[in-house]
Amino acid sequence: MTDKIAKPAQQPIQVYSWPTPNGHKVHIMLEECKLPYEVTGVNIGAGDQFKEEFLAISPNNKIPAIVDPDGPDGKPMSLFESGAILLYLAGKTGKFLGKTDRERYTTLQWLMFQMGGVGPMFGQAHHFRLYAPERIEYATNRYTNETRRLYGVMDKQLSTHAFLAGRAYTIADIATWPWTRSHANQGVDLADFPNVKRWFDEIHARPAVQRGIQVLADQRKPQDATAKENLFGATQYQRR
Repeated sequence: MTDKIAKPAQQPIQVYSWPTPNGHKVHIMLEECKLPYEVTGVNIGAGDQFKEEFLAISPNNKIPAIVDPDGPDGKPMSLFESGAILLYLAGKTGKFLGKTDRERYTTLQWLMFQMGGVGPMFGQAHHFRLYAPERIEYATNRYTNETRRLYGVMDKQLSTHAFLAGRAYTIADIATWPWTRSHANQGVDLADFPNVKRWFDEIHARPAVQRGIQVLADQRKPQDATAKENLFGATQYQRR
């Protein structure tokens, strides 16, 4: 009988993140894929995103970023941008992207919908409704209305599909769902979008999602003057 050669234990993926919608995308994906990972908090209110060691893997000074010790060629691979990370993890595990070319491209179009529409517009609505130092009616109305329009697009899609890309739960859902958690702050009542609410509740009940949104959750604090400067002030615009 030939002895089996034990495979080396998979080294954990190093995750540099914070408990925001973009961070939660990656936390949820890692939990869904059951990949080992270790998290380093990058406190964006304290300015950790501007440190040289973080910029070395995330040159746009945005969370999240990862370093996978076991990259595609067996060498470490670092990645920034949450959408790119989701695609990388889907490719690594063969999960949540689709099995056929049609399924994959359908998933990708809804992932791009999140990256190009949901994230930027929901984020701006949230900012002008909650964080702007003065109320600007034009900006508030523009981004709130666009946010509601995008919820309408999702509601129509979900009226005939279980998930955004069709019958299966994919990275399109994983990318979009964290942004809908703050719907009230975006000026949205999910009762107005019953298909989104059904989808939201179903995803919220997934154990991996529950674990993902708890990652670093205890470290997030209310924003003080320093945090607001790091997040919204001149500090973020310095060339690095």
